[in-house]
Amino acid sequence: MAYRELIKNFARIRSYMREFYVYGFKSREEYTEKSVRSYDNERRRVESWLGEHMSFHQDAGGKNVFLSMDSRRIPHNPLYKAFKAKSFTDKDITLHFYILDLLADGSALSAGEMTDRICTVYLSRFTDAHTLDESTVRKKLKEYESLGLLRAEKSGREVLYRRTDSEHPALDSWEDALAFFSEEDPLGVIGSFLMDALGRSFDGFRFKHHYILHALDSDILCELLLAIDERRAVELTLQSLRGGKEYQRTVCPLKIYRSTQTGRQYLLGYHYRGRRMVFFRLDTIQQILPGNTEKQFEDYLALQTRFDGHLWGVSTGTDRRLDHLEMTVRYGPGEEFILQRLWREKRHGTVEVLDEQTCRFTADVYDASEMLPWLRTFTGRILELKCSNPAVTDQFYQDLKRMADLYGGGGDAVQ
Repeated sequence: MAYRELIKNFARIRSYMREFYVYGFKSREEYTEKSVRSYDNERRRVESWLGEHMSFHQDAGGKNVFLSMDSRRIPHNPLYKAFKAKSFTDKDITLHFYILDLLADGSALSAGEMTDRICTVYLSRFTDAHTLDESTVRKKLKEYESLGLLRAEKSGREVLYRRTDSEHPALDSWEDALAFFSEEDPLGVIGSFLMDALGRSFDGFRFKHHYILHALDSDILCELLLAIDERRAVELTLQSLRGGKEYQRTVCPLKIYRSTQTGRQYLLGYHYRGRRMVFFRLDTIQQILPGNTEKQFEDYLALQTRFDGHLWGVSTGTDRRLDHLEMTVRYGPGEEFILQRLWREKRHGTVEVLDEQTCRFTADVYDASEMLPWLRTFTGRILELKCSNPAVTDQFYQDLKRMADLYGGGGDAVQ
């Protein structure tokens, strides 16, 4: 089969890009899921989009290809290019122009009328033209209706289709906003498409923390947001990151969480079979099948709000019991920014000012171990740290001891 640059199944290319260029550094010989030819075809596709950002290194195991880019130096997310490639057959492109041309005068036609006119107006002029049946035309009309290119109208027993032409919005005045949105928003790929409509490149922004890799989940994220907006249950097909095994979960999607530290995205949903709230990483979701409208959506949303009140990150612990944590902090004169940090970063915790230079932070969370990286940033100012889960404080002080052993110093160098 001849190689084609365009793609029909984005789930496959997403999986391939993650496996080889995001997670992996795999060589050609390590690609065992499909044939070596499949590897070469997928590699050429990715190179056509990301060639200037690809690097490789050679070792005894072979040539390993990977992505290499500095997010501070690139004005646009190059991974969006993967969404702008799509395969089509000769019949697809033929029908595209025939349908839009026949409806260009503003008329509305049924699938049968459209088929007859295509045959008489266009195909009759060719001696070797391929034939079209009404069912093929009807499928294409329904596809274009779902894409918003056509509008369906009921006329008796027939369904008529007409173009949805409208004036293009003036995007020039939105250039700055679109440029920022396309790089900063989790669904920035939409902004990238709108920027393409402007016909020029804008590179006035640079981002220190630019989580570009999660752009590969844009289609998954969009489907989940639509399901939340329509209050629908969904069946998720997920793939384990460890064993690669696929499994299904039926949930009521409620909220999307995004880490400000890593950019990683999670879905929080009510798992019907488990009868509890569960987090799912978006990069483990392979497919989404929309279900029925959820009549109890408001009840689940209220449950999510209460559940959220004791989250620090996305971990819920092993038994859903709350860990109570207290941290007493002392800051010196001119270090009021420490208190300001606590107020700003306390999330669902509380801050109590004890005196002019002492305050206490308190929180009740499902998994206090998630707080350890944040707690360590107050090293040197912590007077007391207590937690109902002793493993958390033990881990904290063990880390301090290892740091003291590693770097040395006096007896009061680490507190």
